[in-house]
Amino acid sequence: MGQSKPIRAKALVVEDDPMQRAMIGLLLEESDFDVIACESAEAAELVLQGSGDDVVLMMTDVELAGHMTGVELAHAAKQYNPDLDVIVTSGKPLRQSLPDGAMFWAKPWAPLDVIRVAEMKASAIHGAGRPRRSS
Repeated sequence: MGQSKPIRAKALVVEDDPMQRAMIGLLLEESDFDVIACESAEAAELVLQGSGDDVVLMMTDVELAGHMTGVELAHAAKQYNPDLDVIVTSGKPLRQSLPDGAMFWAKPWAPLDVIRVAEMKASAIHGAGRPRRSS
């Protein structure tokens, strides 16, 4: 008789740099998220169309493989799921407006920032009774 695993929140990481994508994925997995990783906005949009309601956090770079930018993806993602937490990152100044509720992080950002956002989101999902890590 196996015990069922607790339901983990899902995060979508959209980054065309494989090392960045892997690092962000590891940070989120460490914070008890199941991670779906994509290198293009088009691939991420397919995920959002299929299981967008299950994804609670999306982190995307502005410049991605494919024809769509991370800013365009942020707008599309909010249409699929208005409650989705969206973080858009770039090493360049942001020249387009983001959808309401989306955040912009200039690179380089600190890995601890990813963990903080992930753990706040997980706490909100699982309620205040969830144990927190000590800093």
